[in-house]
Amino acid sequence: MKVKMEKSQALWRRAAKVMPLGVNSNFRYWGEDQTPYVQRAEGAYLWDVDGNRYIDYRLAFGPIILGHAHPKVNAAVAEAIGNGSLYAMTSEREVRVAEKIVAMCPGVEMVRLSNTGTEVTMHALRVARAFTGREKVIKFEGQYHGFHDYLLFSTYSEASTYGSRRSPIPVPSTSGIPRALHELVITLPWNDFEILEETLRRAWFDIAAIIVEPLLGNCAGVEPAPGWLEFIRKKCTEYGIVFILDEVKTGFRMARGGAQEVYGVIPDLATYAKALGNGYPIAAFGGKREIMEVIGRGVAQGGTFSGSAVGVAAAEVTLDLLQNEPILETVAARGRKLQAGLKQVFDGAGLQANIHGHPAMFGFSVGIDMPKNQREWARSDRAYYLRLMEAAYERGVMPDYDAREPWFLCYAHSEADIDETLSVMEDAVRAVKR
Repeated sequence: MKVKMEKSQALWRRAAKVMPLGVNSNFRYWGEDQTPYVQRAEGAYLWDVDGNRYIDYRLAFGPIILGHAHPKVNAAVAEAIGNGSLYAMTSEREVRVAEKIVAMCPGVEMVRLSNTGTEVTMHALRVARAFTGREKVIKFEGQYHGFHDYLLFSTYSEASTYGSRRSPIPVPSTSGIPRALHELVITLPWNDFEILEETLRRAWFDIAAIIVEPLLGNCAGVEPAPGWLEFIRKKCTEYGIVFILDEVKTGFRMARGGAQEVYGVIPDLATYAKALGNGYPIAAFGGKREIMEVIGRGVAQGGTFSGSAVGVAAAEVTLDLLQNEPILETVAARGRKLQAGLKQVFDGAGLQANIHGHPAMFGFSVGIDMPKNQREWARSDRAYYLRLMEAAYERGVMPDYDAREPWFLCYAHSEADIDETLSVMEDAVRAVKR
């Protein structure tokens, strides 16, 4: 890399002695000589310990919707912790946040608060199993639903390992997942109506839930085919299967009511995290009253830190701002400008590149036709994408290196930031040849 990294490299050597890979999440590790360490973030910008400033399009993998260190959110958190941060009791603020989620999200009648996306997808799956009396779950290739063992299959593995589309192999994404759990998950290609129909005809009586991200949030934002989400909704109703819409990334980002509002599809259960607290740890899951009411009636759900004062205070202010100000409209407008500008840069360079996803979170693929699932996306030129992102990073723009991870936008991204980004990308495309 051409950017200064002396302090980051020294900090990595120190961290690697006490933390595996020198980080607290595998995806923060970019290599021994390339892993950056952060100093601070504000608005749309991030500064590393070497003083390099970046326009941030990673946004902590999506939680930052207003901008880093938003003053109103921080003030609410500071006020809240002055009264204690954790009580083993429920506060009125938790009730208010639950009421706001119910009011904003079309498919949510009751809700429980938690801490992370991993936790709420795990809880939602347990509730679905308890409600239906069945055990298996269908998930789609390339979709990520958290780091618990039940759903970490066929997520970021190479698509070549997935077998035939007619007989997909659930591929665990890590060692350490018990083999017995392999029997509880059915993985299928995204946007494949025929294979889903055939699978349900054969095995519907074993399937408790179909869990689905509204778009491929861990595969460059590849969107649902026309009618795809509606088809899942119809089949879940037909076979008595719980439809779990994983809105951990899309909730309170794509629209006030999330993907449910954008696509007009109402799930049985939905999960939320990330943008809910603008970077503070809070998550939620909820849905139809008759399903949620199994909790506490033979079904356990809890967590020591669920409903902590910090996360709840951040969520209350974030939701108020999203509800009452044109924040998401502005984010989408900036995103559309960036998408259009990138397309113009790519076309001008004669580069075959498809932009896919919502303006608030999108990706692009190089060297292939528009992909409709992870198997097709996997044929894109990811090596070129990586080199292009390295060039952007060296010039002060920070998307994620990984072509699977979308570009995220926030309210703090200005018109000037978009213009600067497009200028950087034009220069990067000129500098990096396929």
